[in-house]
Amino acid sequence: MLNEDALQIKMLNYGYKGASRLIIRQLQLTVKQGSRFGLFGPNGAGKTTLMSLMTGLLPYKDGSILLFGKEVRANSPFVKNTIGFVPQDFSFYEELSAAENMEFFGAWYGLNSRQVKDAISTLLNVMGLSHVADKPLKEFSGGMKRRVNLAIGVMNNPRILFLDEPTVGVDVQSRNAIVQFLKEINQKGTTLVYTSHQLKEAEDLCTEVALIDGGTIISQGTLDALKQEHRQDGLEGLFLQLTGRDYRD
Repeated sequence: MLNEDALQIKMLNYGYKGASRLIIRQLQLTVKQGSRFGLFGPNGAGKTTLMSLMTGLLPYKDGSILLFGKEVRANSPFVKNTIGFVPQDFSFYEELSAAENMEFFGAWYGLNSRQVKDAISTLLNVMGLSHVADKPLKEFSGGMKRRVNLAIGVMNNPRILFLDEPTVGVDVQSRNAIVQFLKEINQKGTTLVYTSHQLKEAEDLCTEVALIDGGTIISQGTLDALKQEHRQDGLEGLFLQLTGRDYRD
């Protein structure tokens, strides 16, 4: 059902062992199915930790994270088959080719040989990488590596795709290709949860945004509604008004 919640977080707390304070504090967040949802905040606000919690990479005890109504911590196979994740750090083996990497991760997702073959052919073509499918990734440019990273993250045709800085360090052409691809898979039903420091890009991609600071959500809504509420022309102005102009290290 299109209007169901793809993601629902309730009263989530999380702190690293030995830390004097919580990284995530009583956080509540809802993302509707079919959204292109942007999560933004200054350095140290808790974005990366929250992304790791939502994707099941970090365990949590205090609070709840539901993906399509199922608790993340209790449904590892469901999470694996439901989500895609494109991390900021490259998640592949540079000594292997693009096709070999996709074969490896396709098997990890549990895809059969036909599904893997089809995914490699389709995604490398979409990403403009068919002609270098058999070259080792260590020979790829940064933009090409980003596109492989994305292709690996969507091999299982995820219902929800988490993206952590998916276009960092790429050229304009690669950034445009990645954003257009994300819009296309969203139109086909994949919910997007995206975080980036590329705020102009975010304005083009996201239909709804949330700002996180100090480990909690400080504002959430459609970008148009938030800009109107805070009398700002763009996401950058909104970001600075709500999180301040001081340096965050």
